[in-house]
Amino acid sequence: MTSAIRLGTWLSLGSPAITELAALCGFDWVLLDLEHGSASEATVPEQLRALRGSGTQGIVRVGAPHAELIARVLDWGAHGIMVPHVNSVGEAEAIVQAAHYPPRGRRGFSRTVRAHDYGLRAPEIAPSPLLIAQIETFDAVREAPDIAQVDGIGVLFVGPADLQHDIKHRDPATNMDFDMCLDRVVAAARVAGKAAGILVRDPSELPSRAGKGFTCIAVQSDLALIRDAFRTIVRIHKDLPK
Repeated sequence: MTSAIRLGTWLSLGSPAITELAALCGFDWVLLDLEHGSASEATVPEQLRALRGSGTQGIVRVGAPHAELIARVLDWGAHGIMVPHVNSVGEAEAIVQAAHYPPRGRRGFSRTVRAHDYGLRAPEIAPSPLLIAQIETFDAVREAPDIAQVDGIGVLFVGPADLQHDIKHRDPATNMDFDMCLDRVVAAARVAGKAAGILVRDPSELPSRAGKGFTCIAVQSDLALIRDAFRTIVRIHKDLPK
C-alpha cells in the first residue's frame, strides 16, 4: 500500500455485472462480502473473473478466520483477504499462516487453481496476497500497535459500526471515544509502515477520513446505493400532484 488514497467500495449482492461496473468506473479495489453479504461463496469466482484485465483489486471478506476458506478464496484468485474481528497478535498471525504456503505458512499447495492460471503460470511469481485485519472492538484498538507489527498484515481496517457498538457498551472508565480509537489505529499503522482503512457510508466523509490519515477507504455499498436510489424515486413519485 502507498500513501495515496486507494478508493474501494463494498459489494454485497454477489453480482458479476455490478463488480465489473465498479471496475469500469475506476475503483482501486472492491470488497466482496461473505460476512454480511447477500450471496454465498459460490458467487465469488464469477465476480473475480469480472475483474480480470482491469486495474481493480478483488478483496474478499471471509465470514470468519477459517483457514480452509481463506485458502479456497485465494485459490480462486482473490487479490487479498479481509478478516473481521481480529483482536490479538495471535489471531493476526494465524491469518498470515493460513494465507501463505510453507515454509511461511500452512496453506495447501496446488498448481492448477485459478490463482495460477490453472497451471499456466508458475506459482512462485504470484504476488503475496494483501491481508487486511479488521479492528472492530476496543480490545482490538488496544492491541492495534502489536497487530500492525505482524509481518504479512498489510492493512488495519476499522469496522465503524462494530467498533461504535462495542464502545457504547463498554465501561465508561475505558476513557476512549470513537475518534480517539481511530487516531490510535491510524498511528499504529503509520508506525508499522502499514495502511489504515475504514468504511464510510456518506461520500462527504471521504475528505475528513483521508485527512485523519486513512489511506484505504471504502465508500458505500452496492446494496445501499440501489436502496437509496429506489427510495428517492418513490419519494419523488409520492410528491407529484395528485
